[in-house]
Amino acid sequence: MAKLLVLTILGVGLALFRDHRSSYQTRMAAFREIKPVELPNCKLVKGIEAGSEDLEILRNGLAFISSGLKYPQIKSFEPNEPGKILLMDLNEEELTVLVLKINGSNFDLFSFNPHGISTFTDEDNTVYLLVVNHPYLKSTVELFKFQEEEKSLLHLKTIKHQLLPNVNDIVAVGPEHFYATNDHYFVDPYLRSWEIYLGLAWSNVVYYSPNEVRVVADGFDFANGINVSPDGKYVYVAELLAHKIHVYEKHANWTLTPLKSLDFDTLVDNISVDPVTGDLWIGCHPNGMKIFSYDPENPPGSEVLRIQNILTEEPKVTVVYAENGTVLQGSSVASVYKGKLLTGTVFHKALYCKL
Repeated sequence: MAKLLVLTILGVGLALFRDHRSSYQTRMAAFREIKPVELPNCKLVKGIEAGSEDLEILRNGLAFISSGLKYPQIKSFEPNEPGKILLMDLNEEELTVLVLKINGSNFDLFSFNPHGISTFTDEDNTVYLLVVNHPYLKSTVELFKFQEEEKSLLHLKTIKHQLLPNVNDIVAVGPEHFYATNDHYFVDPYLRSWEIYLGLAWSNVVYYSPNEVRVVADGFDFANGINVSPDGKYVYVAELLAHKIHVYEKHANWTLTPLKSLDFDTLVDNISVDPVTGDLWIGCHPNGMKIFSYDPENPPGSEVLRIQNILTEEPKVTVVYAENGTVLQGSSVASVYKGKLLTGTVFHKALYCKL
């Protein structure tokens, strides 16, 4: 009888393990095959070799890019080098990548590990850059002022808070006001891996200001990219492992009300919003397993989605670009400027294409 009970318990445990494994593989889109979608006149950007995880393009064509991310379970081609913020002028015929110098006596350049970024331009046309940073695998948000003449960043402030334990992405709504996604609950990499495997929906969105910090949305299976509509009325959130984009109405008191969600068959990462049309451009991972278990012989592919008229009953979703990793590995962000598409990656290169 005791043996039967033990066998029964083992059987139930194995069944639950298989269910979790099946769910994990589904959430990772582990078996998805990529149908290639090509674009004309594409070229890799010279000078970007160790990632372009997030990017932000100003209305004048200047593009800020975070590069060199070190993240648990993610490949890095420069594991011993600090991260960088890169600058490009997309008005140039031949793109030149510039590493922005960072000024500030209290800023630790050696531990700089940039992740999500966002910009805010005030009434005086001063550009502020907010950068998610993971020094020593912790989470901070760094506030910089862009000094255009010197082509440098002046570090103004480091922001830390107990409600911002594992920040992934950020969208600025003021120089020191932002919404941020926490992609995990646990800090320890081992516990993080189990959190992902078990699908614990503990991720959230936090509103931060110097006077108030609060959770404004939660229950996500790995909250990732976040952005705001051009009119500032709506906030978009990518739920990576649930393959969803959520739309929230933003209120005057900074709270969010859920309006709708869109489902996809790919892992949606960072969200860029066209300031003219309001279209969403999403960098995606068609097979998430390849991102978290890197194999140079079978690298992660890349995929870019465009979402038009997202607030209507029938948004139009288009796969603009897709390939199996032979050109671009692990696309995480895509943004447009004057008919050209710039696509960045978690740890690889960046691609510039004419649409």
